[in-house]
Amino acid sequence: MQAPIWIEGIIRAAEAFTIQKVNPSLPPENAMPRQLSRWISLTALALCACASLNPVQTAQKMIGQPESAVQETFGAPTETYQLAGGTHRWIYSKQPLGHEVYAADFDASGKLISYRQMLTEKEIYEARPGVWTKRDVLERFGTPKEPTQYYPLMKREAWSYRMYVAGYQQAHFNALFDDNGVLDRTMIVVDPLGGDHHSRK
Repeated sequence: MQAPIWIEGIIRAAEAFTIQKVNPSLPPENAMPRQLSRWISLTALALCACASLNPVQTAQKMIGQPESAVQETFGAPTETYQLAGGTHRWIYSKQPLGHEVYAADFDASGKLISYRQMLTEKEIYEARPGVWTKRDVLERFGTPKEPTQYYPLMKREAWSYRMYVAGYQQAHFNALFDDNGVLDRTMIVVDPLGGDHHSRK
């Protein structure tokens, strides 16, 4: 993930300070401003790592901030969706190598109102087979990054997302659609081979 713009500004300011203040007669190892610049750079990297490793906790402290602040912290979203009531959602998908899909919701004025991990059992069990369409699934979980499958005997198209269950078990969340694009059922298939699975229709 790229460093937020405001952190890059701090680094550039520190570098400018170094150019102006370093005494040419001093060896580089004694130049404190240069050490300061290096320290700020390391701090910026640490802040970026925190945002990457704990995005939900980071975002909770940003509730009420504008879209620009969210993008500076998390980068550009992988997808965007217009929701009801003038709100809109940014999707940050870590698929297919990762196990997370994050949703940042904004009110009509563009202020952050929520940020959460969508690939959880709680979110998946809120799916409404027979009611939801592909659009509903996309708005919540984003575009699947693994190849879609079609089962001709069942006449069902399957989307798959990698996730964790119980906090540590690798699994796949599968959404199956009929030929009209209506959600038929959801399944959570736990790895490794022969693992348990949960189906909801």
